[in-house]
Amino acid sequence: MSNEAVAVIGFVSLFVLMLLRVPVGMAMGLVGITGFGYITGFAPALKLVGQTTMRTVTDYSFGVIPMFLLMGAFVSVSGISRELFRAANTFVGHWKGGLGIATIAACGGFAAISGSSVATAATFSAVAYPEMRRHNYPQSFATGVIAVGGTLGAMLPPSTVLAVYGIITQQDIGKLFIAGIIPGLLAIVMHMITIAIIGVVKPGFLPEGPRANWRERAAAIRDVWSPLLLFVFVIGGLYGGFFIPTEAGAVGAVGAFLIGVMRGKLNKEGILQSLLQATRTAAAVFTVLIGALCFGYFLTVTQTPQHVTEFLTGLGIGPYGVLALILLMYLVLGCLMDAMAMVILTVPIVFPVIQALGFDPIWFGIIIVMTVELGLIHPPVGMNVFVIKSVIKDVTMSTIFKGVLPFVATDLIRLVLLILFPIIATWLPMRMLG
Repeated sequence: MSNEAVAVIGFVSLFVLMLLRVPVGMAMGLVGITGFGYITGFAPALKLVGQTTMRTVTDYSFGVIPMFLLMGAFVSVSGISRELFRAANTFVGHWKGGLGIATIAACGGFAAISGSSVATAATFSAVAYPEMRRHNYPQSFATGVIAVGGTLGAMLPPSTVLAVYGIITQQDIGKLFIAGIIPGLLAIVMHMITIAIIGVVKPGFLPEGPRANWRERAAAIRDVWSPLLLFVFVIGGLYGGFFIPTEAGAVGAVGAFLIGVMRGKLNKEGILQSLLQATRTAAAVFTVLIGALCFGYFLTVTQTPQHVTEFLTGLGIGPYGVLALILLMYLVLGCLMDAMAMVILTVPIVFPVIQALGFDPIWFGIIIVMTVELGLIHPPVGMNVFVIKSVIKDVTMSTIFKGVLPFVATDLIRLVLLILFPIIATWLPMRMLG
């Protein structure tokens, strides 16, 4: 049997296992080792399992993942999300749709510290949704805003998805984090503008809240200055070349721990909960990474990336035509898989194509994450939509999807802007020190 046929059988087997709900990391590892063993022998394949596992869990550069996950866990358990929402609400809550705008702002702040889209969506389902419903916001709008606000965790640093992309493609994770700042801020601004447009186009659809006085605003800012300062310190250290990403994660985790303890928000039980939460998430991510690396060796011996590169570059549709096909593939996969699985499974295959076409790998990483963000909210899967549904029991999936549609259109416009103007993602990394 030819290597091409083995590769096809491997991909079919992988998707069958995933349809049978085998965890994606285990499915990739099983298919990868079996295929590698079929071609090279099972003794080298079994040795590969041990080597890959040990190298992954002991690699210093991979420490960026558990460190930032621990930072996010301390922030989440400390209850900072509620304070961020209250602070944003004191400034914009009196506007038409102000609670929605405050939710986007608070999601951006929380995502910038936690780095998790799912955690952001779950947290603000409990924090922002009851407040919006109390002020008579439509159910579809309230859940749609929370779903799209959660996607900011995939773009704003420290992003776990960007870190994994950097590990797979051997790109500078610090530059990827910095590259996500302007596109992430652009997302926040465009989502806020979308809410404002909805308020103008549909009068009476979005209510206005009471105006807070400056004393209330000052009190709200005092509650959130420390976590925001932590974010600026960590990302500023990366930008200035004072930290490498793993060191930045460690500094962030220690800083989040000290802030939680000094403010009396993090007790012994909360510390234990944070450690367990970060450990479970890190174990899940590393399981997927190990499986992906094993699958990557299988792809290498079957020369799948080379064949895909030859096929796509030989279509005669130009670099941007090939890029459009790749992004369309991601939009389709977003209906079937979660964000991390998409990146880990597909990037080893499409990245050589991007290199052959001469695209900037940092810019492409941001493009991938933006496309993955759409997968978090568009039907029929939408991981953030499922998370919100699990927290808010009395809402239907169709109601949430109805609420996210205007924001999907906004994200598509933002994606086109980033393709037309790559400088949006590359300007800050080009000016990094160190």
